[in-house]
Amino acid sequence: MTEQHPLLIRAEQILSNLHSFSHPWNPNSELAGAQLGKMVGLQRAGINFIRVPPGKESFIFHSHHREEEWIYILSGHGVAEIDDAEFEVHPGDFMGFPTPSVAHHLRNTGNEDLVYLSGGENLDIEIAEFPRLKKRMIRQEGAIDIYDFSDAKPFGPLET
Repeated sequence: MTEQHPLLIRAEQILSNLHSFSHPWNPNSELAGAQLGKMVGLQRAGINFIRVPPGKESFIFHSHHREEEWIYILSGHGVAEIDDAEFEVHPGDFMGFPTPSVAHHLRNTGNEDLVYLSGGENLDIEIAEFPRLKKRMIRQEGAIDIYDFSDAKPFGPLET
């Protein structure tokens, strides 16, 4: 049976919809991925199929304030940086980052593609931090603003 349905994505469709991406702040970031959730119309959950070539990295060391995130390793080997500690990861390993999350990042240390599923929430507003760069990102209604930690001004206690 090879019938098509808009809520079913066949393996060959996933592989033919891979798009290359690299994080602009990490020169070693390189991946190819497909946004599976969007392909079937999911709006509140993001699910992605991702391939990272040998010697490359996923994104950049970051944390989330509002959107939970998870990663499930399908094949290949890598190193996950989680809150400034490093852990080898292998097929079948799962990582979850409840909010507010600790900073995390993934590198491919093997000689084949590191392939994994990642996912999480798609909220209207997200705040992410890049602690090594001392930057904060605020995404709301499709707009993204980036701030240096040094630009933050103390506000003081809120009156109740």
